[in-house]
Amino acid sequence: MLDDRSVRGLTPAGWAARVAKAVKDWEAALGCAVRVVAEGNQGGDMVEAVLKGAGLTAPVRRVQARLGKRARAEPVAALYEQGRVGHVGELTALEEELMGMGEAGGASPDRADALVWAVTDLFIDVGGVGRPRIRHL
Repeated sequence: MLDDRSVRGLTPAGWAARVAKAVKDWEAALGCAVRVVAEGNQGGDMVEAVLKGAGLTAPVRRVQARLGKRARAEPVAALYEQGRVGHVGELTALEEELMGMGEAGGASPDRADALVWAVTDLFIDVGGVGRPRIRHL
């Protein structure tokens, strides 16, 4: 994990502009194309339309949540335990949210959930009836 640009309270145009900027920043830094993974449960087609309207040129992969956040995080937690996922730099707020995912109550772990979607997109292939399989990169 290289970056966490999670924010709360922005308008759709505001968060879309932040996503577009993050993509441009990482494309410049890494010299390669970037894909955006966006959960479409609440916004559907609007999510992708707002991102494209903000100037996003990277492909968007829209995902649908069928399980709760903690259940979605279980295969990703296994990757952490195997040492296949790590963090670069200081990501304190994200790490605190990750540590609290097993606790009942509290705020919704939105930044941790974003990490789960990203890692799932990179490492986990959901085949069959929702059974995750680890991709070997």
